[in-house]
Amino acid sequence: MASGKDTEKDQLTASLNDLFTNVSDMIKGELQGTNNVLELLEKMNVRVGEEYKGFGDVASGLRVFVEQLKSKSSTFDNCIQQLDAIEQHVMEFEAVIAMLDRYVSLLESKMQHVYQIPPAS
Repeated sequence: MASGKDTEKDQLTASLNDLFTNVSDMIKGELQGTNNVLELLEKMNVRVGEEYKGFGDVASGLRVFVEQLKSKSSTFDNCIQQLDAIEQHVMEFEAVIAMLDRYVSLLESKMQHVYQIPPAS
């Protein structure tokens, strides 16, 4: 009977040993899976960091470009003001020319009336 109990103990020991080995392997597998996920997450973080660094460089370049446009815009504002002033002067000259044209026409008609010259066509 001792041999039967020893056999049962050996089987029980082997079964428990297999159980602990299998549980240990399962835990190792889950830990390895978790480790793989964490490594992937780390790689993704590095990649996203590189991508955002590129965006930072682009944003910095855009800021410089906008500053240059503002500088050019102020130059154009001065030119536009000068063009507006020129346009105002041209309109005033046109008004003066129109008045002079009417005055010359009036003088011409008076001269023709005084000297009895037929109007030129």
